[in-house]
Amino acid sequence: MKDYVIGIDLGASKIALGLIDPHDQIVARERVPTLPLDGPAAAVERIAMAAGQLLRDLPLDARVTAVGLCSPGPLDHRLGLLLDPPNLTGWVNVPLREMLANRLSLPVVLEHDAKAAALGEFHYGAGRDAEDMCYIVVGTGVGAAIIMDGAVRRGPHNSAGEVGHITIDPAGDPCACGSIGCVETFCSGPALARRYRRVLDRLKTPADARPPEPIDGEIVTCAADAGNPAALEVMAGAGEALGTAIATLAMLLDIELFVIGSSVVKCGDVLLAPTRDAVYRHAHQSVAQRIQVVASPLGDDGPILGCGWLCRSAYPTP
Repeated sequence: MKDYVIGIDLGASKIALGLIDPHDQIVARERVPTLPLDGPAAAVERIAMAAGQLLRDLPLDARVTAVGLCSPGPLDHRLGLLLDPPNLTGWVNVPLREMLANRLSLPVVLEHDAKAAALGEFHYGAGRDAEDMCYIVVGTGVGAAIIMDGAVRRGPHNSAGEVGHITIDPAGDPCACGSIGCVETFCSGPALARRYRRVLDRLKTPADARPPEPIDGEIVTCAADAGNPAALEVMAGAGEALGTAIATLAMLLDIELFVIGSSVVKCGDVLLAPTRDAVYRHAHQSVAQRIQVVASPLGDDGPILGCGWLCRSAYPTP
């Protein structure tokens, strides 16, 4: 029998599933809404229904041996618990791994979404030829996963990689974490929207020249990509903050490869060019000249493929 696995990326708004063949290729996909206010049991049922649709594409001589699931944190990957993820309201101490395993009658691995995406990039994407790598998620929030000597570095309390909450401006905007001026207050999708409105107000931009509400990070990045001066100013500030954080990590950890993923990075060099400029200004030249800052080549497939790698590592087949 050919052994397939299923990778699942559970987000605040959508759940993406991929059927992964023995050659680590995604051969079928499904997507369903998360609807977190409906509760985790309802989400598990939607996942099970979508997984059932994937099985229609399973060859007759194949079987699914395991499922990998990643989610926003904080979570306990060893116990399979979602602790209290802020983007999944009400999901507190949820035994999600057990719930899904019982529903699918398959072994399930649970991992933080940034770490799963990092593993996908490390094994199948930009990090394939690297020994060390840092993957930074820039989307609704900002987080990171650190891989050194081929292994994810978690720290004793599984909290390593909180790059989004490095303070950039002690007099800056309040952050959802309770601190002030974090990287996340510059780079996340909600932060881009907030800062864009602020610049439009400062420039006294008339209502008919503004994008319609609700403004989100995608609108800002598209406007910057089209050359809008206000949006370009916002993205320059985001790149400055992100590049400062990357320079800090590079100086501390001696990591050279930084892969940037998630929704905000789809704008490409509108964000990454000012990020690279900031790295060169904020790291020693001998360090900065070695640093690579690249957009994820896997995009949304990174977390799914990382989940697949976790499946095969946790449940190897003979």
